[in-house]
Amino acid sequence: MRLPDEPEMPLQINVVPMIDVIFAILTFFIISTLQLTRSEGLPVNLPTAGTAQTQKSTPIAITIDAKGNLALNRKPTRLETLESQVKVLIPTGKEVVVILNADEQVNHGKVIAVMDKLRRVEGAKLAIATKQP
Repeated sequence: MRLPDEPEMPLQINVVPMIDVIFAILTFFIISTLQLTRSEGLPVNLPTAGTAQTQKSTPIAITIDAKGNLALNRKPTRLETLESQVKVLIPTGKEVVVILNADEQVNHGKVIAVMDKLRRVEGAKLAIATKQP
């Protein structure tokens, strides 16, 4: 209850807490958008190709690094087990693009051996990753 001779306080809106909340939300969105980029394979030096085309993102990526080490979706694997591991990842009756990321220093025979294994997998469509010049 207000007394008659008490001066009336002007109404104030304190914007400092609102600014803090806005900056917290802005920080959240900036950090979360940085996490949206996804690399499909291990870092390798891809060869260049003038006719390269961009493919849709796919969950299956096979990488051969400069030393000839093989990885399936960033997990080390062996050539002998590659075919069965890829078969498990492809849904029955569906076609999935399998991207082969091979370093330009890799022996040609190693790349052909991996391609040969992938051609035996039903539903696997092979794409070779390159970078545009």
